[in-house]
Amino acid sequence: MKLSRIAAAVTTAALAPAVLISSPAFAAGQEAATSTRPTAPTAPDRAADQSDTDQAEQDRKTILVIITDPMASEYMKEAGHKAIADGPAAMRKFIETDQHDIRIDDYRVLITRLLHSAGRGLKQGIKELLQSDQVNRLEQLRHFYEVTQHELRDGDNRVDIARLIGTGGSGVREAGEKALKGTPADRIAFLATGRYLAQASDDRVELARIDEGWDGPILSEAIGKLFDGSPTPAELRHFLEVTQYELRDQDNRVAIARIIDGGGPELVKAGRAALAGTAADRGEFLKTGQHEARAKDKKTQQENDKNNDKDKDQQDRNNPGTGTGTNPGTGTGSGAGTGTGNTTVTPQGGSGSPLASTGAGDSALIAGGAGTALVAGAGLLLAARMRRAAAAAN
Repeated sequence: MKLSRIAAAVTTAALAPAVLISSPAFAAGQEAATSTRPTAPTAPDRAADQSDTDQAEQDRKTILVIITDPMASEYMKEAGHKAIADGPAAMRKFIETDQHDIRIDDYRVLITRLLHSAGRGLKQGIKELLQSDQVNRLEQLRHFYEVTQHELRDGDNRVDIARLIGTGGSGVREAGEKALKGTPADRIAFLATGRYLAQASDDRVELARIDEGWDGPILSEAIGKLFDGSPTPAELRHFLEVTQYELRDQDNRVAIARIIDGGGPELVKAGRAALAGTAADRGEFLKTGQHEARAKDKKTQQENDKNNDKDKDQQDRNNPGTGTGTNPGTGTGSGAGTGTGNTTVTPQGGSGSPLASTGAGDSALIAGGAGTALVAGAGLLLAARMRRAAAAAN
């Protein structure tokens, strides 16, 4: 009996925990106990959460790099900041899609802006790109902006340098030819600075030539002062392109005033009109106008002289001088002949040949006739005395 009771007791003790655990009351108590503390996440869940956090942080850093790039536009920066503020999903969308669409638009804008400083070759390249389907492809746009535009610019630079060589002086030609044989950077440097230094050397030579060939004192004096002042290339160029013409005009004004001083009517008229006109008018007057005006004045003077001679001849015909008639008076003995027209005097005892008297010479001729008469009278007196002396001797 005792052994069977002990066995039953042992069996009951062994089965009791299993029965209690499976009973509703125990189950309810266990559920209440477990509801008071959360269930700990599994290892895979913790790894996923950490991965999402790390990805969001990485996306945020990527976006910051994108929007701080010097090439980033204001629209790119604005969209990047908004994506960061909107959270992980917005940041991921910005990185995978939005940034590329914005970059395409930005490159289009940048390439279009190149037109303002582009040469003929670059303009043509931009036009062809914008009209092609490549305008919607990011890689093609980026390549054009970073590579192609510089190749096209170098072609335009070569054209510009060739043009400068064709029109420049010896200094520009030498420096330009050297740049054409060099690198694209050499050509850029020539167009940016080298051309002006070479041009300054040529400008000095040109100014010296102008000074030597110009007669006006104002321009020559200004050129001397310019050289003494160590001018910059820009100052030399401005003097050649602007100042020299202003000073030439001042010299021309002085020259015109000197020419018309005491000149004829046409010369004075043309000179005053030039002084009141433009610089080109004054240059034209000195070149040809003054000579044409002088010719007009000379022709007018010749015509006036000719008309004066005609008037004098006409006056001489209309108003003849006295003592020019053709009916001489006659007389004999010691009496003087009288009559109209020319006046004649026959010397006493003479041959009766008339002594003509014309115009203003009448007084001299009359005096000569009187002298002749006196001489003839003296001879008669001498002859009479000789006859009386001979008679007394007999």
